[in-house]
Amino acid sequence: MSFLKDMAAFMLARKKFWLLPALVLMTIFGGLIVLTKGSVVAPFIYTLF
Repeated sequence: MSFLKDMAAFMLARKKFWLLPALVLMTIFGGLIVLTKGSVVAPFIYTLF
């Protein structure tokens, strides 16, 4: 959790708000990769792409 606090403080201090959408997309795709690795949800996620 300290990483998230540090990242938020960095974005506020340096006005790097463009990093937020990139971080959100990377988190979503990372979650999809974890979910598709041998889970019941995998066939439903594959139909999205």
